[in-house]
Amino acid sequence: MGNILDITDLSVRYPDGTTGLDGVSLSVPAGGRVGLIGPNGAGKTSLMLGVMGALKFTGQVVVDGIALSRRTVDEVRSRCGMVFQNPDDQLFMPTLLDDVAFGPLNQGCTPEEAEARSREAITSVGLFGLEKKAAHHLSGGQKRNASLATILSMRVKLLLLDEPGAGLDFRSRRRLLEILATRGEAFLLAAHDLGLVRDVCTEVVLLDDGRVVTSGAVERVLDDPKLLAAHGLG
Repeated sequence: MGNILDITDLSVRYPDGTTGLDGVSLSVPAGGRVGLIGPNGAGKTSLMLGVMGALKFTGQVVVDGIALSRRTVDEVRSRCGMVFQNPDDQLFMPTLLDDVAFGPLNQGCTPEEAEARSREAITSVGLFGLEKKAAHHLSGGQKRNASLATILSMRVKLLLLDEPGAGLDFRSRRRLLEILATRGEAFLLAAHDLGLVRDVCTEVVLLDDGRVVTSGAVERVLDDPKLLAAHGLG
């Protein structure tokens, strides 16, 4: 089936001179579930923003066979979607239904198709019946699920999930696990919650200081306490 994402020698340098990424290469197979771990400042969010074409970078990003460039950025974004660490960055419309329909409408869907996709996505994340609620009336867990629904409604092939379990209570975390377990899309999941990574991912990439330290099967990486401790994860 090949890879849905190939990143080769990706480097990001911010305007203040800070290095966000330094020669990162990794792949996500079609339908794959890859965890991205590392300490704060390791470059996890920078990598995801780079894949979305939201940061200037050197190197190459290929999503579903399309090399990311200024010319292809919209095409790439129709194939992958990012769920931000702070759901308030993603929810800004008058109602939940409006928020979730925003993406499909921008993809060129008719209002009827956008609404149908949105209702399906809202139901899939357990928020049926809340379509007319505003985001600021949702709980923290509901907001996170709503953010995920805004991407699912676009029917992308790759989900970029930035700390999706942060701050969730037990019930909301369990719901997130159930949702991710049933999705067919590939995903790259950045998290400090190693239990979440172990539960939903099959492969792990460890980043530190903008570089890939190691990658491999979940068990091999997460069952190495010395490795994790050396990179602030033990």
